[in-house]
Amino acid sequence: MNIKAQFDAIAKDYDRQRRQLIPCFDDYYGLALDTLPYPADAPIRTLDIGCGTGLFSALLLARYPQARLTLIDLSDQMLGMARQRFAENGNIRYILGDYTRHDWQDDTFDLVISALSIHHLPAQNKAALYKTVHTLLAPRGIFINADQALSPSPDIETMHSALWKQSVERSGLPPDQIAKAYERILCDDPSTMEEQLQWLRDAGFPHVDCIYKYCHFTVFYARK
Repeated sequence: MNIKAQFDAIAKDYDRQRRQLIPCFDDYYGLALDTLPYPADAPIRTLDIGCGTGLFSALLLARYPQARLTLIDLSDQMLGMARQRFAENGNIRYILGDYTRHDWQDDTFDLVISALSIHHLPAQNKAALYKTVHTLLAPRGIFINADQALSPSPDIETMHSALWKQSVERSGLPPDQIAKAYERILCDDPSTMEEQLQWLRDAGFPHVDCIYKYCHFTVFYARK
């Protein structure tokens, strides 16, 4: 099953499973948003790449209700869930498509966010996407990527995987849904934290850091 089909299938249950599959959920998303310097009423021009059901965007809107969002995702089912979530919000544009190939034309954003999407891309596509994101951002624009990163050490990666599986299997998630989560891992193509920090620098970002890491859950911050 390809990536689109995997996420079409999980769309209705995606949000409900997040806390069970992400043991560090509150810190993972919370710290990412804590870094943002905008006043609460700012109409932040925001792009959410690989938006899924709009979970990350919803957390952003809870803090910045005037944000003007563009959401893009490959899965029509996931994007449909986002449309339902934000049905009463007129400040959202939806794009069904592949964000690595989309023609952005003259779009400019103050903020680009992504959560648990970019790790599906092969290395060269990640590096190319980071260059695209840099181009799309306004001066001093910010890119937040809450994703997964591979350890450079196979032994440590094995440890991280074991710790995550222990957490998932104690989470109360039914065995069939755990099995499907493990199946989705086969679509992953993670890169190391060091590789991704370097690709962000190569893309032109002068301010780059990993601001959070819990096993393979990693939050990258880059400012133009």
